[in-house]
Order: sequence, then structure tokens, then C-alpha cells
Amino acid sequence: MSATDQAGSGFWARSLNPAGLLWFTLLLAGSIPIFWIGFVSLAQAWSTAEYSHGPLIPLISLYLFLREMRRLPPPAPMVRDRGPGLVILAFGLLLAVAGNLTRIPDIVTYAFIIWVGGAVLTIFGWERGKLHQLGVVHLIFMLPLPQFIYLKMTIFLQTISSEIGVWFVALMGVPVYLEGNVIDLGVYKLQVAEACSGLRYLFPILSFSYLFAILYRGPVWHKAVLLLAAAPLTVLMNSFRIGMIGVLVNSYGIEQAEGFLHYFEGWVIFGACIAILFIMAVALQQLTSDPKPLSEAIDLDTTGFGAILSRITGIRASRGLAVAALLTLGVSVGWMLQQGNEPAPLDRDPFTLYPRQIDEWSGTFSMLDPDIERVLGATDYLAASYRNPSESAPVELFMAFYEKQTEGDGIHSPEVCLPSGGWEIYSFETKTVDMSGTGYGRFEVNRAVIQQGLSEQLVYYWFEQRGKRMTNDFKAKMSVVYDSLMIDRTDGAIVRYITPILQDEPEGAADERLQRLMRESLPKLPRFVPG
Repeated sequence: MSATDQAGSGFWARSLNPAGLLWFTLLLAGSIPIFWIGFVSLAQAWSTAEYSHGPLIPLISLYLFLREMRRLPPPAPMVRDRGPGLVILAFGLLLAVAGNLTRIPDIVTYAFIIWVGGAVLTIFGWERGKLHQLGVVHLIFMLPLPQFIYLKMTIFLQTISSEIGVWFVALMGVPVYLEGNVIDLGVYKLQVAEACSGLRYLFPILSFSYLFAILYRGPVWHKAVLLLAAAPLTVLMNSFRIGMIGVLVNSYGIEQAEGFLHYFEGWVIFGACIAILFIMAVALQQLTSDPKPLSEAIDLDTTGFGAILSRITGIRASRGLAVAALLTLGVSVGWMLQQGNEPAPLDRDPFTLYPRQIDEWSGTFSMLDPDIERVLGATDYLAASYRNPSESAPVELFMAFYEKQTEGDGIHSPEVCLPSGGWEIYSFETKTVDMSGTGYGRFEVNRAVIQQGLSEQLVYYWFEQRGKRMTNDFKAKMSVVYDSLMIDRTDGAIVRYITPILQDEPEGAADERLQRLMRESLPKLPRFVPG
């Protein structure tokens, strides 16, 4: 091995090099087990509309790598700076182990990108390898966002797109009113659903703008403009699409917002965003002293890529490559050997057994719409409305239980879904409630007053997390990671109570009514949401 290192190992020989190819193959094959749940998670995400561009990202990253290989001079014959690459590769493996232990595929996929970057730095050395990181960074665009970030981005983009879309409809002289994310055209009402948030266009356009900025031949500030323009451009064009749908529905009927035409309008907007980026590139070229035509301003030359790619069979063996391969293989083997220790199933009753009669309160159970069930992604849920003859209004109780919160599903705040139903959050605060005598004592809940037109409702909710009550969804997610490592549990639930605030009724009266049902119902909770 030492003789090979002295000959300038880590790069390509003129012909087939069995030893180097063997170590490189072991490096790739050894990575599969430790990153497997991440690969499965990516395949599932890529089957959705928002991330359907995902399979193209590794191919584009390979293109960027080959382009850099062609552009740069041949590597130095002697490589002595592999150490940083091995450190980064080891960190990627350590992060992957943490992701597997906590059963969080997102962590594993992030770790995979770090591992790839470390492998490139190990093979080429630090000085040369850092010049080949553009393609590695581009792999970020193949990853799905963590669910709680995705949901918050969805509601943010829904709100922005709704407001700008309504402004456009009004600009066209159409009477329109916005309630949350519901566009009221009078005869028709359009809900700006999750699919209309623009995320399904944002991710591929961000990826395209990153590639576009790299291939663009011009000053760095031109590249920055093209890259940074992608997000606001997508939001504005998606808002324009929503506005156009509103105008068409007002003129020609509700079918303009359904079926093929709806999706066709979406793809037209996607294509328009790409066209605008090209127009921006042409305009930026006119600001230079020597403007080039678009065919020359964008580097699309692929000459020589095949020859560069074929050199992989001649990769030389090296100590660094061998250590990287053995380390990766060893971590994967160690992980496979400790598999099979699945946690025992939780001892809980299904919500179908939850009492319909709680003291003087009589409950009516209902089922959610199938699309809402799919988005909720809960293992089990309860949607009930309780009435008491002595109370002036009912109280709704909703609970969603998740047996695992680490594999794509998990709790999310009602702040995300309330505006989608046309409700607007009028006030929001954290409130301490005293449930002494129920086994829960004093604890904090999120208290919100929501409005829709003249209707008002009072909402209490919190996240029930393995005996702990939390009001912050991010802290709840972090507690899942911690408890997964410490007690091997990732279950949890969201508990929500809602009651109307009647006309001329003080908010305090609604608080008292809601808390009376809480006091009667909370002692039943441990059977269904284990502490």
C-alpha cells in the first residue's frame, strides 16, 4: 500500500486498477446498510408531487462533478492531506448512527451528504477535494424538509399566496374577500389548499436556479441574483396562478379550479418561472461590458464527460481510501449486528373505547375526511363533541396519537391547519391551568381565540409526550430525539379542546366551560395516551 501512495494514489491510473477499484467498491457497498433507512425515506418522498424532482438531483450533481473535473487541471501526483476528509466522513457515519438509533431518517439522509463530502475529500485530498463540493452541496435539494418545517412553510406560503392572489383578483375588478386561506367570490368559495402553497414548484426551481447560477458565465453578483430570485419568483408566480384561477372561476364556473386544467395551470407557471430566469440571465448579460448571447452565457458543454467517468475503473488504492472503506464497512456491520431489538408494543386502548358518557357530558364521535386523515398521519385519533344539559355550548375534544414520531409522521401545531379551514387566529398565548385532583396538577396549555366572520371559538391544546406536557412543537420534536435514545420511546399525542364563544359571552365563561370538561375527561387519558 505504501508504494502505491508514493506513486500518487487516490487518482486514476491509465488502465484498470483492481486494488483501487476493490476499495472503492467496498466504500460504496459498505455505506448501504448504515444509510438504508435514509434511502427508503428518500424513495418515499420522491413519490410525492413536492419532491418528484428528487431522482434528478444525484444525476445533476454527477454532471457538476464531471464538469469540475474537466475544468480543473490534473490533480497533483502526491496526496498528503486526506486527514480532514476522513474526519468529515467519520462524522457523517457518527451522525448516521444517531439517526438510526433515534429512527429519524431525515438525520440519516443529512449524514449521507456529509459522508459523500468526506469521501470526496478523502480521495482527492483537502486542497483539491474542496473544489469538488458544488455537486455535493447540490444533493441537499433531493432531501425532504423535516415535517414540522414543511408544515410551517406550507401555511406561511399558503397565507402569502392567498393574500397576493386575492389582490390580483381584486385588481381585475372581481369582488373578493379572504377568510384565512378561503377565497370568497360570493357564489363560489376557493380554499388555497396545501397543494397550492407553491412548495411543489419551489423545490425544483431552487435546484434549477442553483444549477443555473453555477453554469452561468458572468460576475459572481449575477450568479447571486439568479440564485436568490428563485424563491420570491416562485411565490409571486404561484400567487398569480391562484389569482388567475379565481378570475376564471368567477367568469366560467368552479370547474376551472378542478381536474386537468388546475394541474395544467401549475405546469404553465413552473415553465414560466424557468423562462423568467433565462430572461433575467439575458438582461444581466446586457449590464456587462462584453455581453454574450444566451448560448454562450450558459455553459452546457458535455464534451469529454464519458472519458472522465470511465477513469473510475483506474482509481488507485491508498491508505486513505482503505481506511474510509473499512471504517464505513465496520460501522455498517456493527449496526446490522445489533438489529432486531424492536421496542415492545405500547399498552394502550384504542380511542374507539374512549367513554362517550363522562359524568353529565354526552359525546358524539365522528370521522375525519380521508384527505385530512392522510395529512394527519396519526396512528389513532378521536374527534368528539361533548354536550352537557347545564352548559350553554358544546366542547369538542380532539386527540391524535402517534406510536412513532420519527419516521415522517408526527404531531404538528393546530396553528398550521386552522387557517386552512378559513379560521384566523385572533389571539394566542400560553396559559397555566390548574387541574389538581385529576392526576395532572398545574400545567401550561396553548390558548387561542380564533375567528371566522362573526364566529369565535376558544382553543386549548398541548402536546402530550410520554408523561410530559409541552406547548412548543419544536421542543416536543427535540424531546422525541432525546427519549428515543434514553427510553427507546417516540410515541406522543396532541390534545385539543374547542368551544364556541357565544355572542355577548365573556371569554372567561368559555374558559370555565372548557376547563370543566377537561377536569372530567383528563383522568381517562392515560388509558389511551400512555405516560
